[in-house]
Amino acid sequence: MKCLTFLFLKFLLLSNFVMAETIPTKSKILKQSSDCIKDSQTKVCKELVSEIEKLQLVVFDQNRFKCQSSLLGLQTEIIEAYFFNNSSKEKNSLMIPYVIKNC
Repeated sequence: MKCLTFLFLKFLLLSNFVMAETIPTKSKILKQSSDCIKDSQTKVCKELVSEIEKLQLVVFDQNRFKCQSSLLGLQTEIIEAYFFNNSSKEKNSLMIPYVIKNC
């Protein structure tokens, strides 16, 4: 039983370490988000949605729910710009200030 517990903890720690390596910085996410909302580039925006999803899981584990909600709102804006082609050169994100404040 001790061996099983040890293996489980080792797996848990290693999986979190690998996950932490793939999460982009907040400034990178904000820059890419702003670019995606203004010009919904297919590949970049698709990847950004999944990167924000990974970051949401991390902040959820840290019980930072305001940050998670702000990231979810930002993710929604990116999806909206991508699928509905609401991109406009003048369009600004409503959620970026909340991500800056809460994360």
